[in-house]
Amino acid sequence: MGGCSHLAAVFADAPPRESLLSKYKTVVGWYARRIQDTSPPAKRRKVSIPICDTCDLTLSRPFVCLSCHFAGCWSDGHIASHLKEAGHLFCVDTRSGWVFCADCDDFVYHPVIDELYISTVVLIEEQQTHFQVAKRAREPYQPWTPNGEESAALRNATVLPCQGRRGLLNLGQTCFFNVILQSFIHNPLLRNYFLSDRHNTRLCKHTDCTCCEMDNLFSEVYSPDQTPFGPTSFLATTWKVSAEVSGYAQQDAHEFFITALNQIHGTCRGSTNISCNCIIHQTFAGQLQSDVTCERCGNTTSTVDPMLDISLELKGKSGEVGVGENTLAAYTKPEKLGAKEYSCSKCTKAHEAVKRLSILKLPPVLSFQFKRFEHKTVSKAVPQKIDTPVRFPASINMAPYTTLVMNSSGKDGPCSTLDDEGGLRYPGPEAMYEYDLFAVINHEGQMDNGHYTNFARLQDEWYRFDDDKVALSNLGACLSSNAYMCFYVKRHLDYKPYMKPTYRLARDKDIVREQEQEKLKEMARMKEVDDALMATIAGD
Repeated sequence: MGGCSHLAAVFADAPPRESLLSKYKTVVGWYARRIQDTSPPAKRRKVSIPICDTCDLTLSRPFVCLSCHFAGCWSDGHIASHLKEAGHLFCVDTRSGWVFCADCDDFVYHPVIDELYISTVVLIEEQQTHFQVAKRAREPYQPWTPNGEESAALRNATVLPCQGRRGLLNLGQTCFFNVILQSFIHNPLLRNYFLSDRHNTRLCKHTDCTCCEMDNLFSEVYSPDQTPFGPTSFLATTWKVSAEVSGYAQQDAHEFFITALNQIHGTCRGSTNISCNCIIHQTFAGQLQSDVTCERCGNTTSTVDPMLDISLELKGKSGEVGVGENTLAAYTKPEKLGAKEYSCSKCTKAHEAVKRLSILKLPPVLSFQFKRFEHKTVSKAVPQKIDTPVRFPASINMAPYTTLVMNSSGKDGPCSTLDDEGGLRYPGPEAMYEYDLFAVINHEGQMDNGHYTNFARLQDEWYRFDDDKVALSNLGACLSSNAYMCFYVKRHLDYKPYMKPTYRLARDKDIVREQEQEKLKEMARMKEVDDALMATIAGD
């Protein structure tokens, strides 16, 4: 895919240019509305399904000519044949928005078309998204355009290399510490938050502030200096505020991960204990729903709990080891509860029941931990590690594990709605469920003498981090590694409508508080002046 002289020639003439862009917008807009459709299946079947104008087969991914009404299939070459026979130059893939040039015999790129595709799809998503926390429409997307002052600041700014791949020194069995910091550094939401100066170390009034340490960490990693960095201040702050991970003994990476999230949450501006909108809850917070159904009367009791990560078992009750996505399927699989474990609130009797977990709210970033460490129990005198490999995907669709899909399940499987090819189609846009892998933490060795390393994705390249050593790697090596924790980010982020960011709310409160303090100081000063004046008059 590259630049195209034929497309450039069309764009040089205004009428052909406007005609092509208008047709392009209509075509990609049609597909965007189609995948956003959340109407009942019976109603949806009344809508005509596109077919190939050559072979009359149903098209799940139509290619449409940008010069006429022809739609055809790509796999059998009918759309390419039409372009050659009709002398038309371009067609478009309705799903991806990619433009194919017949003369170049390749997909071609143009920034205007790319921008038109994004703006068209986002506008339709804003108009038709039905999965919002409020009844109001989604807040319209507004691209950032710098004003005069911001433009002047950008012109005078010094451009720094944004490498983001800097090794971290081992400060004495702190590999568990380094791999979690690397997962933070390569987390797109945390990176954007701290590099956007949402937390400024110079303005922070907290002592032993973990957010300040995160701010300094990103400043160091994205500085021109690419020599290994020693996060000594971060480690010292962690020791001060969390005694459970202090000292030079080896610690569990997952335990430190949860500790670090709590520390960042506690020192983030505007954080609250209820409905918190801090960067940690914006990034990692989701909701788990537990449904317990009584097998005697059919009554279902639902409980919703917050979650920051998901811990997956590698061993079932019979001792077998689960691998791959089966671990997620087992996590949401219905579980039998005995009569002694459950008492129904409706029939007021102890009876057997079925318990099922599902994800009510998917977070922007999903964190998975595989329970590899078995600690001492009554039946096991020696702790041991489960070294069985786990297959995990580069991309994952979380729809089958959500409450929305499970509640709409029917005889046909996880969801009774079928797409044009007869496969499963989940409620709402697929963008709600799709995640991409961006970091993996590995543990090598045994429990008492192991070592942590990690893989992380920087743009389209994968790197392996072993404390201060950074090596270029690939996705295959990452997927074949012995994973302990995996991190996935949502492919398309959604956002709540008409909500001020937490830092702005906190800033507004600070401004009001400072204004009130200034008024009190001014009133006290005026009182002192009046008292002095009255004392002078009384003395005369």
